[in-house]
Amino acid sequence: MADDACAPAPQLKPCYAELVAGRAYLWCSCGRSRSQPFCDGSHKGTGFKPLVHVAKTAGEEVLFCVCKQTRTPPFCDGAHNNLFAAYERDDPNSAANRAIPAIAADADGKARLDGGCAVCTIDDRALESRGALRHRRVIGAEDGAQHQSLFYLECRRGASPAADFGDRHAVLFVTGGRGRVVIGARTFPVEVNTGVHIRPGEDFRLENDDGEPLRLFAAACPLADAISWREEMQGRFDDRFPIRTVALDASARRQMGDRFFQMLVDKTIGSKIATQFIGDIPLSKAAPHRHLYEESLIVLSGEGWMWTESRKAPVRTGDVIFLPRKQIHSLECTAPGGMLVVGVIYPGDNPSINY
Repeated sequence: MADDACAPAPQLKPCYAELVAGRAYLWCSCGRSRSQPFCDGSHKGTGFKPLVHVAKTAGEEVLFCVCKQTRTPPFCDGAHNNLFAAYERDDPNSAANRAIPAIAADADGKARLDGGCAVCTIDDRALESRGALRHRRVIGAEDGAQHQSLFYLECRRGASPAADFGDRHAVLFVTGGRGRVVIGARTFPVEVNTGVHIRPGEDFRLENDDGEPLRLFAAACPLADAISWREEMQGRFDDRFPIRTVALDASARRQMGDRFFQMLVDKTIGSKIATQFIGDIPLSKAAPHRHLYEESLIVLSGEGWMWTESRKAPVRTGDVIFLPRKQIHSLECTAPGGMLVVGVIYPGDNPSINY
C-alpha cells in the first residue's frame, strides 16, 4: 500500500521510560497506535510490524522514538530535530520567561542554577602552577557531577609534567595556541579547535614552543577528583587506536534543523561512550529540554543566557556550562552572528537526542 511507505509522526519528541528487566516491550512502528510509543494492534492491514525490545536490566532508561523517523529503532536518534527547518524554539520574552530572575556568579565564579546546572567563568587567579603548566578543576563532584569532570590546562613555553587520568577516558579540546600532545611514545601536533582522545591507562604531556600559551580543556570520563602527576612518561599507548586527534572541518558538519554540529572525538576513533562535538547555535532560544547524558559545554564564541526552570545566567565567550542528566534547560544565543560551542557528553554517543 502506498500510504505504508512512511509512518506518520504522532509527536516529535521521544518518550522516556524506565523498564522492567526481562520484560518484552512492543514498539509501535506504524505511528497509528493510541498508546504511544507502544503497539496497540493498529498496524493490522498495513505493511508495518511492531519491534520487540527486551529490557536487559532493572530500571533501564530509554528514549523510545515517537516520530517514527529514527534510524535506530526503537530508540530515538535525534531525527525529530530535522522534521522542520528550524530547531524547536521558545520565546524569551513570554510572560513566564520574563518572570525568571538572572542569577549572578558566586565568589568562585560559578552561577548555580536549578538541579546543579552551572555557568562557570575561568579566573586566572584560581590557577595552580606545576612547572610550565597552570591548571584547575572547573567541574567536579562538588558541583554535583556524577559522570564526568572538567579541567582547564594552560602550558606555557616548554613541556608540562607527565599526567594521566588512571583508567578513565580523557577528551581534550584546544582553545588557544598551538603545540603538541604526547601520548605515551606518540606525538600529535595540535592547534585551536582540535579534539584529542586519551585512552584509559595512557599518560600524556603537553609541549609548547611558542610564546603564546597552549590552552586546553580536559574532560575525564568517568569522574576524576584530580589529575595524577608523574615524574616521567611511562610510554603507554594503545596501538589499536592510532588516530587520536580530530580538527574542525566544515565539510564534516551534520545538520540539525537550523543548526549544525560536527563529531570530533567519538566511537570512530575508539571512544564509545564519551563523545565530543562542536556546534553552532543561531540567534534563538531553544525550547526547554533534557538529556539522559551529562554534558559540559565550552562557549567558543558568542553570548547569551543559560535557562533552567526558575533561574537564568549570562554566558559569554570562554565560559563553561555544566548540565546534569535529566535537568531541564535551554541555551539562548543573543549574538547576531551566532554562538559556537564545544561539548563532551558522557555516557552517550549522540548530542542531538533530547526529550
